[in-house]
Amino acid sequence: MTTEQINPSPPGEGKPLPAGLPHVAYVLLWYPLFTQPFIFREVEGLKEHLPLTVYSLYARNLRHCSTEMRAAADSVRTFGIKAAPLFALELLRQLLTHPLRLCRLFRRSMFRRWRSLETFGENLWAFGAGLYLGRQFREDGIDMIHAPWPRGAATAAWVAADIAGVPFSTSARGDNLEPADPDLADKLSAALFVRANNAADQARIEAFDRSQARGKVALVYNSLTLPPPAVDSTASRSGDCTRKTPRLEQGPVRLLALGRFDVTKGFDVLLTACGILRERGLNFSLTLAGGGGKVMGLGHLGAQLVKMRKDLGLEKQVDMPGLISHNELPRILDEHDIFVAPCVVHASGRRDGIPNTVIEALAYALPVISTTVNALPEVVRDRETGLAIPPGDPQALAEAVLRLAGHPEEARRMGRNGALLARDMFDPHTNNLRLAELFISWYAHWKKTCAA
Repeated sequence: MTTEQINPSPPGEGKPLPAGLPHVAYVLLWYPLFTQPFIFREVEGLKEHLPLTVYSLYARNLRHCSTEMRAAADSVRTFGIKAAPLFALELLRQLLTHPLRLCRLFRRSMFRRWRSLETFGENLWAFGAGLYLGRQFREDGIDMIHAPWPRGAATAAWVAADIAGVPFSTSARGDNLEPADPDLADKLSAALFVRANNAADQARIEAFDRSQARGKVALVYNSLTLPPPAVDSTASRSGDCTRKTPRLEQGPVRLLALGRFDVTKGFDVLLTACGILRERGLNFSLTLAGGGGKVMGLGHLGAQLVKMRKDLGLEKQVDMPGLISHNELPRILDEHDIFVAPCVVHASGRRDGIPNTVIEALAYALPVISTTVNALPEVVRDRETGLAIPPGDPQALAEAVLRLAGHPEEARRMGRNGALLARDMFDPHTNNLRLAELFISWYAHWKKTCAA
Protein backbone atom coordinates (compact mmCIF):
# COMPACT_ATOMS: atom_id res chain seq x y z
CA MET A 1 0.00 0.00 0.00
CA THR A 2 1.40 3.39 -1.00
CA THR A 3 1.63 6.53 1.03
CA GLU A 4 -1.20 8.07 -0.94
CA GLN A 5 -3.42 5.09 -0.16
CA ILE A 6 -2.93 5.47 3.56
CA ASN A 7 -3.97 9.00 4.34
CA PRO A 8 -1.59 11.65 3.14
CA SER A 9 -3.56 14.56 4.45
CA PRO A 10 -1.99 16.51 7.31
CA PRO A 11 -3.49 16.23 10.76
CA GLY A 12 -6.69 18.09 11.32
CA GLU A 13 -8.36 17.50 7.97
CA GLY A 14 -10.43 14.63 9.36
CA LYS A 15 -10.54 12.39 6.30
CA PRO A 16 -11.94 8.92 6.99
CA LEU A 17 -9.44 6.07 7.06
CA PRO A 18 -9.47 3.59 4.16
CA ALA A 19 -10.81 0.11 4.81
CA GLY A 20 -8.45 -2.81 5.28
CA LEU A 21 -5.85 -1.12 7.47
CA PRO A 22 -4.54 -3.11 10.46
CA HIS A 23 -5.95 -2.12 13.83
CA VAL A 24 -2.90 -1.48 16.01
CA ALA A 25 -2.79 -1.72 19.80
CA TYR A 26 -0.21 0.47 21.55
CA VAL A 27 0.79 -1.00 24.91
CA LEU A 28 2.51 1.24 27.44
CA LEU A 29 3.02 1.33 31.19
CA TRP A 30 1.70 4.90 31.35
CA TYR A 31 -0.07 6.99 28.76
CA PRO A 32 0.08 9.90 28.55
CA LEU A 33 3.21 10.71 30.57
CA PHE A 34 4.77 14.16 30.74
CA THR A 35 8.32 12.80 30.29
CA GLN A 36 7.30 11.12 27.03
CA PRO A 37 5.79 13.83 24.82
CA PHE A 38 7.39 12.17 21.78
CA ILE A 39 5.31 9.04 22.43
CA PHE A 40 2.20 11.19 22.72
CA ARG A 41 2.97 12.96 19.44
CA GLU A 42 3.60 9.61 17.78
CA VAL A 43 0.34 8.08 18.97
CA GLU A 44 -1.84 11.04 18.16
CA GLY A 45 -0.19 11.43 14.77
CA LEU A 46 -0.64 7.75 13.88
CA LYS A 47 -4.36 8.03 14.56
CA GLU A 48 -4.51 10.16 11.41
CA HIS A 49 -3.34 7.17 9.37
CA LEU A 50 -4.33 3.97 11.19
CA PRO A 51 -7.02 2.64 13.53
CA LEU A 52 -5.17 2.67 16.84
CA THR A 53 -6.10 1.99 20.46
CA VAL A 54 -3.85 2.70 23.46
CA TYR A 55 -3.70 0.38 26.47
CA SER A 56 -2.02 1.72 29.60
CA LEU A 57 -1.00 -0.95 32.15
CA TYR A 58 -0.62 1.44 35.09
CA ALA A 59 -3.08 3.94 36.52
CA ARG A 60 -3.23 7.49 35.21
CA ASN A 61 -0.37 9.83 36.02
CA LEU A 62 -1.22 13.23 34.57
CA ARG A 63 1.09 15.34 36.72
CA HIS A 64 2.84 18.02 34.66
CA CYS A 65 1.07 16.82 31.51
CA SER A 66 0.16 19.41 28.92
CA THR A 67 -3.42 20.43 28.32
CA GLU A 68 -3.41 18.43 25.08
CA MET A 69 -2.18 15.31 26.86
CA ARG A 70 -4.87 15.59 29.51
CA ALA A 71 -7.56 15.94 26.87
CA ALA A 72 -6.44 12.70 25.19
CA ALA A 73 -6.40 10.63 28.40
CA ASP A 74 -10.10 9.72 28.23
CA SER A 75 -9.60 7.71 25.04
CA VAL A 76 -7.03 5.39 26.67
CA ARG A 77 -7.86 1.90 27.98
CA THR A 78 -6.29 2.31 31.42
CA PHE A 79 -5.84 -0.49 33.96
CA GLY A 80 -3.86 0.00 37.17
CA ILE A 81 -4.17 -1.85 40.46
CA LYS A 82 -7.95 -2.09 40.14
CA ALA A 83 -7.39 -4.48 37.25
CA ALA A 84 -5.56 -7.00 39.46
CA PRO A 85 -8.70 -9.18 39.98
CA LEU A 86 -9.22 -9.27 36.21
CA PHE A 87 -5.62 -10.35 35.66
CA ALA A 88 -5.90 -12.99 38.39
CA LEU A 89 -9.12 -14.34 36.92
CA GLU A 90 -7.54 -14.58 33.48
CA LEU A 91 -4.55 -16.38 34.98
CA LEU A 92 -6.93 -18.95 36.49
CA ARG A 93 -8.79 -19.29 33.20
CA GLN A 94 -5.56 -19.87 31.30
CA LEU A 95 -4.43 -22.38 33.92
CA LEU A 96 -7.64 -24.38 33.51
CA THR A 97 -7.93 -24.17 29.73
CA HIS A 98 -4.33 -23.94 28.45
CA PRO A 99 -2.00 -25.06 31.26
CA LEU A 100 0.86 -26.09 28.99
CA ARG A 101 0.80 -22.82 27.10
CA LEU A 102 0.66 -20.87 30.36
CA CYS A 103 3.68 -22.72 31.71
CA ARG A 104 5.57 -22.11 28.48
CA LEU A 105 4.77 -18.40 28.52
CA PHE A 106 5.73 -18.07 32.17
CA ARG A 107 9.03 -19.89 31.72
CA ARG A 108 9.81 -17.86 28.62
CA SER A 109 8.95 -14.51 30.14
CA MET A 110 9.70 -14.71 33.86
CA PHE A 111 12.43 -17.33 34.46
CA ARG A 112 15.21 -14.75 34.17
CA ARG A 113 17.97 -13.33 36.31
CA TRP A 114 16.42 -9.87 36.73
CA ARG A 115 18.70 -6.99 37.62
CA SER A 116 16.46 -5.61 40.36
CA LEU A 117 13.27 -6.37 42.25
CA GLU A 118 11.71 -3.32 40.59
CA THR A 119 12.36 -4.73 37.12
CA PHE A 120 11.04 -8.15 38.14
CA GLY A 121 7.87 -6.59 39.59
CA GLU A 122 7.26 -4.55 36.44
CA ASN A 123 7.55 -7.64 34.24
CA LEU A 124 5.40 -9.77 36.55
CA TRP A 125 2.59 -7.20 36.37
CA ALA A 126 3.08 -6.97 32.62
CA PHE A 127 2.86 -10.76 32.32
CA GLY A 128 -0.53 -10.77 34.06
CA ALA A 129 -1.68 -7.86 31.90
CA GLY A 130 -0.54 -9.70 28.78
CA LEU A 131 -2.67 -12.74 29.67
CA TYR A 132 -5.72 -10.53 30.01
CA LEU A 133 -4.97 -8.43 26.93
CA GLY A 134 -4.52 -11.50 24.75
CA ARG A 135 -8.21 -12.29 25.07
CA GLN A 136 -9.22 -8.61 25.11
CA PHE A 137 -7.41 -7.98 21.82
CA ARG A 138 -9.41 -10.68 20.08
CA GLU A 139 -12.62 -9.06 21.29
CA ASP A 140 -11.42 -5.60 20.24
CA GLY A 141 -10.43 -6.73 16.74
CA ILE A 142 -6.72 -5.93 17.20
CA ASP A 143 -4.54 -7.02 14.27
CA MET A 144 -1.09 -6.23 15.62
CA ILE A 145 0.51 -4.97 18.82
CA HIS A 146 3.25 -2.42 19.37
CA ALA A 147 5.23 -1.76 22.54
CA PRO A 148 7.15 1.53 22.32
CA TRP A 149 9.45 0.29 25.10
CA PRO A 150 11.16 -3.14 25.15
CA ARG A 151 10.84 -3.78 28.88
CA GLY A 152 7.55 -4.31 30.74
CA ALA A 153 5.37 -3.03 27.91
CA ALA A 154 7.02 -5.45 25.46
CA THR A 155 6.55 -8.31 27.95
CA ALA A 156 2.81 -7.67 27.94
CA ALA A 157 2.76 -7.34 24.14
CA TRP A 158 4.79 -10.55 23.70
CA VAL A 159 2.46 -12.58 25.90
CA ALA A 160 -0.70 -11.05 24.45
CA ALA A 161 0.47 -11.64 20.88
CA ASP A 162 1.00 -15.34 21.59
CA ILE A 163 -2.50 -15.73 23.03
CA ALA A 164 -4.27 -13.57 20.45
CA GLY A 165 -2.39 -15.07 17.51
CA VAL A 166 -1.27 -11.70 16.15
CA PRO A 167 2.20 -10.21 15.62
CA PHE A 168 3.87 -7.70 17.89
CA SER A 169 6.61 -5.15 17.36
CA THR A 170 8.66 -3.03 19.70
CA SER A 171 11.06 -0.11 19.83
CA ALA A 172 14.47 0.06 21.46
CA ARG A 173 16.58 3.05 22.45
CA GLY A 174 19.99 3.89 23.83
CA ASP A 175 19.48 3.03 27.48
CA ASN A 176 17.51 -0.17 26.69
CA LEU A 177 20.55 -1.93 25.23
CA GLU A 178 23.15 -1.49 27.96
CA PRO A 179 22.49 -2.82 30.52
CA ALA A 180 19.81 -4.88 28.83
CA ASP A 181 17.04 -6.88 30.43
CA PRO A 182 17.76 -10.62 30.26
CA ASP A 183 14.85 -11.27 27.87
CA LEU A 184 15.67 -8.52 25.36
CA ALA A 185 17.36 -10.77 22.82
CA ASP A 186 14.35 -13.11 22.79
CA LYS A 187 11.95 -10.20 22.39
CA LEU A 188 13.95 -8.80 19.48
CA SER A 189 13.94 -12.24 17.88
CA ALA A 190 10.18 -12.70 18.33
CA ALA A 191 9.20 -9.20 17.23
CA LEU A 192 7.84 -8.73 13.73
CA PHE A 193 9.99 -5.60 13.41
CA VAL A 194 11.88 -3.25 15.70
CA ARG A 195 11.74 0.52 15.44
CA ALA A 196 14.82 2.64 16.14
CA ASN A 197 14.56 6.41 16.44
CA ASN A 198 18.15 7.22 15.51
CA ALA A 199 20.85 5.74 13.29
CA ALA A 200 23.30 4.98 16.10
CA ASP A 201 20.76 2.88 17.98
CA GLN A 202 19.68 1.19 14.76
CA ALA A 203 23.21 -0.17 14.35
CA ARG A 204 23.39 -1.16 18.02
CA ILE A 205 20.06 -3.02 17.87
CA GLU A 206 21.09 -4.91 14.74
CA ALA A 207 24.35 -5.97 16.42
CA PHE A 208 22.81 -6.81 19.79
CA ASP A 209 23.52 -10.28 21.23
CA ARG A 210 23.57 -12.68 18.25
CA SER A 211 22.05 -10.16 15.82
CA GLN A 212 18.55 -11.59 16.17
CA ALA A 213 17.05 -8.32 14.94
CA ARG A 214 19.25 -7.88 11.88
CA GLY A 215 17.21 -7.14 8.77
CA LYS A 216 14.11 -6.01 10.62
CA VAL A 217 15.19 -2.78 12.34
CA ALA A 218 13.53 0.27 10.84
CA LEU A 219 14.70 3.83 11.45
CA VAL A 220 12.03 6.45 12.02
CA TYR A 221 13.01 9.58 13.90
CA ASN A 222 10.74 11.04 16.58
CA SER A 223 8.46 13.94 15.81
CA LEU A 224 8.59 17.51 17.08
CA THR A 225 6.55 17.79 20.23
CA LEU A 226 6.08 21.54 20.55
CA PRO A 227 4.12 24.06 18.50
CA PRO A 228 6.22 26.05 16.04
CA PRO A 229 8.21 28.86 17.65
CA ALA A 230 7.68 32.49 16.84
CA VAL A 231 9.31 33.37 13.56
CA ASP A 232 11.12 36.62 12.95
CA SER A 233 9.22 38.81 10.55
CA THR A 234 12.46 39.24 8.63
CA ALA A 235 13.00 35.50 8.15
CA SER A 236 13.68 34.39 4.61
CA ARG A 237 11.20 32.74 2.32
CA SER A 238 13.09 29.48 2.67
CA GLY A 239 11.62 29.07 6.12
CA ASP A 240 14.72 30.26 7.93
CA CYS A 241 13.78 30.53 11.56
CA THR A 242 15.33 32.86 14.08
CA ARG A 243 14.33 34.38 17.35
CA LYS A 244 13.09 37.90 17.47
CA THR A 245 15.89 39.57 19.41
CA PRO A 246 19.62 38.92 19.72
CA ARG A 247 20.34 38.10 23.32
CA LEU A 248 24.00 37.26 23.69
CA GLU A 249 25.14 40.88 23.36
CA GLN A 250 22.85 41.95 26.17
CA GLY A 251 24.08 39.62 28.93
CA PRO A 252 23.97 37.68 31.08
CA VAL A 253 24.40 34.64 28.85
CA ARG A 254 21.42 32.46 29.66
CA LEU A 255 22.14 28.75 29.65
CA LEU A 256 19.45 26.08 29.77
CA ALA A 257 19.58 22.37 30.58
CA LEU A 258 16.47 20.20 30.85
CA GLY A 259 15.92 16.57 31.68
CA ARG A 260 15.45 13.84 34.21
CA PHE A 261 18.07 13.99 36.96
CA ASP A 262 19.79 10.83 35.86
CA VAL A 263 23.40 9.74 35.78
CA THR A 264 23.49 9.77 31.97
CA LYS A 265 22.63 13.48 31.69
CA GLY A 266 26.01 14.71 32.94
CA PHE A 267 24.55 17.54 35.00
CA ASP A 268 27.37 17.21 37.54
CA VAL A 269 29.81 17.95 34.70
CA LEU A 270 27.72 20.99 33.80
CA LEU A 271 27.87 22.40 37.34
CA THR A 272 31.63 21.92 37.40
CA ALA A 273 31.85 23.80 34.09
CA CYS A 274 29.76 26.59 35.60
CA GLY A 275 32.35 26.93 38.36
CA ILE A 276 35.01 27.37 35.67
CA LEU A 277 32.86 29.97 33.86
CA ARG A 278 32.52 31.99 37.06
CA GLU A 279 36.30 31.88 37.57
CA ARG A 280 36.75 33.05 33.96
CA GLY A 281 34.56 36.06 34.66
CA LEU A 282 31.63 35.24 32.37
CA ASN A 283 28.35 36.94 33.22
CA PHE A 284 25.95 34.00 32.95
CA SER A 285 22.99 32.22 34.46
CA LEU A 286 21.92 28.59 34.21
CA THR A 287 18.43 27.15 34.47
CA LEU A 288 18.80 23.48 35.36
CA ALA A 289 15.26 22.14 35.24
CA GLY A 290 14.27 18.58 35.97
CA GLY A 291 13.88 16.05 38.70
CA GLY A 292 13.15 12.40 39.19
CA GLY A 293 13.90 9.76 41.72
CA LYS A 294 15.66 6.46 41.70
CA VAL A 295 16.10 5.02 38.23
CA MET A 296 16.85 1.36 37.58
CA GLY A 297 18.76 0.94 40.80
CA LEU A 298 21.38 3.50 39.79
CA GLY A 299 20.52 6.13 42.34
CA HIS A 300 19.19 9.65 42.11
CA LEU A 301 21.01 12.92 41.72
CA GLY A 302 18.63 15.66 42.83
CA ALA A 303 20.01 16.12 46.35
CA GLN A 304 23.58 15.67 45.10
CA LEU A 305 23.18 18.39 42.49
CA VAL A 306 21.69 20.80 45.02
CA LYS A 307 24.62 20.16 47.36
CA MET A 308 27.10 20.52 44.51
CA ARG A 309 25.59 23.89 43.56
CA LYS A 310 26.05 25.07 47.14
CA ASP A 311 29.58 23.71 47.48
CA LEU A 312 30.63 25.48 44.26
CA GLY A 313 29.05 28.75 45.38
CA LEU A 314 26.73 28.84 42.36
CA GLU A 315 23.42 29.49 44.08
CA LYS A 316 23.12 32.97 42.53
CA GLN A 317 23.98 31.79 39.00
CA VAL A 318 22.16 28.44 38.91
CA ASP A 319 18.39 28.18 39.24
CA MET A 320 16.88 24.72 39.81
CA PRO A 321 13.11 25.18 39.44
CA GLY A 322 12.25 21.47 39.41
CA LEU A 323 10.03 19.79 36.86
CA ILE A 324 8.51 21.98 34.19
CA SER A 325 5.20 21.28 32.47
CA HIS A 326 5.28 20.85 28.72
CA ASN A 327 2.94 23.83 28.53
CA GLU A 328 5.76 26.03 29.83
CA LEU A 329 8.52 24.77 27.55
CA PRO A 330 8.02 27.24 24.67
CA ARG A 331 8.36 30.15 27.08
CA ILE A 332 11.37 28.62 28.82
CA LEU A 333 13.15 27.91 25.55
CA ASP A 334 12.47 31.41 24.25
CA GLU A 335 13.96 32.98 27.39
CA HIS A 336 17.38 31.35 26.98
CA ASP A 337 20.35 31.68 24.66
CA ILE A 338 22.25 28.38 24.67
CA PHE A 339 21.09 24.84 25.37
CA VAL A 340 23.48 22.41 27.04
CA ALA A 341 23.24 18.60 26.92
CA PRO A 342 26.43 17.23 28.55
CA CYS A 343 25.41 13.57 28.25
CA VAL A 344 27.77 10.81 29.40
CA VAL A 345 27.94 7.03 29.22
CA HIS A 346 27.40 5.49 32.66
CA ALA A 347 29.70 2.73 33.89
CA SER A 348 26.81 0.30 33.34
CA GLY A 349 26.77 1.18 29.64
CA ARG A 350 23.57 3.22 29.85
CA ARG A 351 23.40 6.18 27.51
CA ASP A 352 20.88 8.47 25.85
CA GLY A 353 19.90 8.33 22.20
CA ILE A 354 18.77 11.79 21.14
CA PRO A 355 17.15 13.46 24.17
CA ASN A 356 13.87 15.03 23.18
CA THR A 357 14.90 18.22 24.94
CA VAL A 358 17.73 18.61 22.42
CA ILE A 359 15.25 18.35 19.54
CA GLU A 360 13.01 20.96 21.19
CA ALA A 361 15.95 23.31 21.71
CA LEU A 362 17.02 22.95 18.08
CA ALA A 363 13.47 23.64 16.92
CA TYR A 364 13.50 26.88 18.91
CA ALA A 365 16.72 28.00 17.23
CA LEU A 366 18.92 27.59 20.29
CA PRO A 367 22.52 26.64 19.53
CA VAL A 368 23.23 23.39 21.36
CA ILE A 369 26.38 22.31 23.15
CA SER A 370 26.40 18.55 23.53
CA THR A 371 28.77 15.64 23.81
CA THR A 372 29.59 13.04 21.18
CA VAL A 373 27.69 10.27 23.00
CA ASN A 374 25.72 7.80 20.90
CA ALA A 375 23.32 9.54 18.48
CA LEU A 376 23.82 13.15 19.54
CA PRO A 377 26.19 13.93 16.61
CA GLU A 378 23.32 13.13 14.24
CA VAL A 379 21.65 16.38 15.26
CA VAL A 380 24.27 18.45 17.07
CA ARG A 381 26.66 18.81 14.18
CA ASP A 382 29.86 20.49 15.29
CA ARG A 383 30.04 24.14 14.19
CA GLU A 384 26.87 23.70 12.12
CA THR A 385 23.98 23.35 14.62
CA GLY A 386 26.05 23.65 17.78
CA LEU A 387 29.30 22.52 19.33
CA ALA A 388 30.22 18.89 20.02
CA ILE A 389 32.60 18.17 22.90
CA PRO A 390 33.99 15.03 24.56
CA PRO A 391 31.83 13.59 27.36
CA GLY A 392 32.84 14.15 30.96
CA ASP A 393 35.06 17.16 30.21
CA PRO A 394 33.93 20.28 32.14
CA GLN A 395 36.84 22.34 30.78
CA ALA A 396 35.81 21.64 27.18
CA LEU A 397 32.20 22.45 28.09
CA ALA A 398 33.18 25.78 29.62
CA GLU A 399 35.30 26.67 26.58
CA ALA A 400 32.35 25.89 24.28
CA VAL A 401 30.09 28.24 26.25
CA LEU A 402 32.73 30.96 26.13
CA ARG A 403 33.09 30.55 22.39
CA LEU A 404 29.37 30.95 21.70
CA ALA A 405 29.09 33.80 24.17
CA GLY A 406 31.95 35.59 22.43
CA HIS A 407 30.64 35.01 18.90
CA PRO A 408 26.91 35.83 18.89
CA GLU A 409 26.55 35.86 15.12
CA GLU A 410 28.07 32.37 14.92
CA ALA A 411 25.70 31.23 17.68
CA ARG A 412 22.70 32.61 15.82
CA ARG A 413 23.82 30.94 12.60
CA MET A 414 24.01 27.59 14.41
CA GLY A 415 20.58 28.22 15.90
CA ARG A 416 19.06 28.89 12.49
CA ASN A 417 20.67 25.75 11.08
CA GLY A 418 19.39 23.73 14.00
CA ALA A 419 15.83 24.98 13.50
CA LEU A 420 15.93 23.96 9.84
CA LEU A 421 17.36 20.54 10.71
CA ALA A 422 14.71 19.95 13.36
CA ARG A 423 11.96 20.99 11.00
CA ASP A 424 13.12 18.54 8.32
CA MET A 425 14.35 15.57 10.37
CA PHE A 426 11.56 15.56 12.95
CA ASP A 427 8.58 16.63 10.87
CA PRO A 428 5.53 15.01 12.53
CA HIS A 429 3.53 14.37 9.37
CA THR A 430 6.42 12.81 7.46
CA ASN A 431 7.64 10.66 10.34
CA ASN A 432 4.22 9.44 11.43
CA LEU A 433 3.35 8.58 7.85
CA ARG A 434 6.57 6.59 7.59
CA LEU A 435 5.73 4.75 10.81
CA ALA A 436 2.22 3.99 9.58
CA GLU A 437 3.70 2.56 6.38
CA LEU A 438 5.90 0.27 8.49
CA PHE A 439 2.92 -1.15 10.35
CA ILE A 440 1.02 -1.71 7.12
CA SER A 441 3.87 -3.29 5.15
CA TRP A 442 5.08 -5.52 7.97
CA TYR A 443 1.55 -6.66 8.76
CA ALA A 444 1.01 -7.51 5.08
CA HIS A 445 4.28 -9.46 5.16
CA TRP A 446 3.15 -11.35 8.26
CA LYS A 447 -0.26 -12.14 6.72
CA LYS A 448 1.46 -13.52 3.63
CA THR A 449 4.18 -15.57 5.31
CA CYS A 450 3.17 -16.34 8.88
CA ALA A 451 -0.55 -16.02 9.53
CA ALA A 452 -1.41 -19.41 8.08
